[in-house]
Amino acid sequence: MKSPILHSEALKICVQLLFVIKCKAAVLWELEKPFSIEEVEVAPPKAYEVRIKMVATGICRSDDHVVRGSLVTPLPMILGHEAAGIVESIGEGVTTVKPGDKVIPLFVPQCGKCSVCKHPEANICCKNDLTNPRGTLSDGTSRFTCKGKPILQFLGTSTFTQYTVVDEMSVAKIDAASPLEKVCLIGCGFSTGYGSAIKVAKVTQGSTCAVFGLGGVGLSVVMGCKAAGAARIIGVDINKDKFAKAKEVGATECINPQDYEKPIQEVLQEMSGGGVDFSFEVIGRIDTMISALLCCQKAYGVSVIVGVPPNSQNISINPMLLLNGRTWKGAIFGGFKSKDSVPKLVADFMAKKFSLDSLITHVLPFEKINEGFELLRSGKSIRTILTF
Repeated sequence: MKSPILHSEALKICVQLLFVIKCKAAVLWELEKPFSIEEVEVAPPKAYEVRIKMVATGICRSDDHVVRGSLVTPLPMILGHEAAGIVESIGEGVTTVKPGDKVIPLFVPQCGKCSVCKHPEANICCKNDLTNPRGTLSDGTSRFTCKGKPILQFLGTSTFTQYTVVDEMSVAKIDAASPLEKVCLIGCGFSTGYGSAIKVAKVTQGSTCAVFGLGGVGLSVVMGCKAAGAARIIGVDINKDKFAKAKEVGATECINPQDYEKPIQEVLQEMSGGGVDFSFEVIGRIDTMISALLCCQKAYGVSVIVGVPPNSQNISINPMLLLNGRTWKGAIFGGFKSKDSVPKLVADFMAKKFSLDSLITHVLPFEKINEGFELLRSGKSIRTILTF
């Protein structure tokens, strides 16, 4: 005989699945326009899907790249990809989360079955929506409608909304005691920077590092370099207002390229006695990617591209810059396998192995999303957290 409690819970879940939820969301209808707070309908999750009630979401530069048109995606769309929430309901076949679980949506999924997921060092699952954006879940459709029109989803997540639906492979269950308004940063910014240092570059004890760009992701790179035991961490940014925060999280010195008459790579080569061991470009500009490569030691230096590059721009370099022994590489989400790594990173945060407080400069109600983006564009914020 079935337990009446279990039967009741099953019925409750089934009833939840019947409902379309009406809620508020920030819709981007056109490029270069403010977000519009709209009432949207969020369909129930289908098989192997999860509907999540958002609690907190960060504003990331990649979201702004979409608004500005440098990261091309179809519109209209609900953006947002750095968040944390609570499972509201699940579709048939979902086994890794249940209603009530605290979770982080994953803009890089982990299906566990494709060639990339099976490779021990790779993390960009073949089922991602980043390399060829469709604006849908894995079945080719979206769960959002507004004013009778379908609204597309961003990177299989869409977190600028009170409720969202994601594929099961795009969500990770996390510690029930974790503060969602902080660990949401593990959904993108922190993990991207921190992992670029400790996992992608594999920064070594006593090394010298240069970090180009001291925004939220750049500061997370600094934190990763420090955790790996780097002896010198040189922050590079044209905004001197960011230097104090960079030193707070681990930078040993900071420089402004505008203070020098010579190219910044030459300055860094002189400062480091021939070139830094590791360099990181966390801006997304072609010129700084080249500078970051050139500033690292020509025989063994490692340079990592972290910033999202402009659309449809190519880099032209002399192969000799690599032939001598330099390594040039890139990574998304810090090289972490998302579904495996996010719960572990949250556990490390809860164990006080790193802090996220220094990255959060503003907390705003969700409805003030446009104000949050202005803070980002003006350089007045590191990370703004929107709360629901």
